[in-house]
Amino acid sequence: MTHVIVVGGGPAGLSAALFTAKNDLETTVFDTDETWMHKAHLFNYLGIDSEDGTAFMESAREQVDKFGVDRHQGEEVTGVEQSGDGFAVTTEDGEYEADYVVLATGASRDLAEDLGAAFTDEGVVDVDVDMETSVEDAYATGAMVRVEEWQAVISAGDGAAAALNILSKEKGEHYHDFDTPADAE
Repeated sequence: MTHVIVVGGGPAGLSAALFTAKNDLETTVFDTDETWMHKAHLFNYLGIDSEDGTAFMESAREQVDKFGVDRHQGEEVTGVEQSGDGFAVTTEDGEYEADYVVLATGASRDLAEDLGAAFTDEGVVDVDVDMETSVEDAYATGAMVRVEEWQAVISAGDGAAAALNILSKEKGEHYHDFDTPADAE
């Protein structure tokens, strides 16, 4: 089974994990809970009138857990490198292998640099429209790819874009994740 490792458990990381897990890819998230969302109050997030950032994160974690994401809460990733046809992700507790890696570590760009991803002249990780870095099958999302344009809903969209590109690669065609209830007309 295809394995995706997401490094970071904020809106970008959990959005990527939601899409990959609900579409039957084995998904692991490493989340140190250092997200800026704990300082936020959402008034400008589509579909949310007003919600504390910490409460939002609790709901997001519950949602990805329902789809079977293997979430390693509090386990910090200390290294990511290419390994064979995929990636080796090292934590304080061990090493994990994955076919794809999604970096969603906020403004911390160290792992992307260690992986050898290209950076722009502005010092952010250089990605294409699908959030893929210069390292094939490695994605960067959220604040690490934007110069001071940090916004939770944008980050969630970046995570979704990365996941949809991974799903498109795996399915061999453009993939769209639309849910339609059985009773929809």
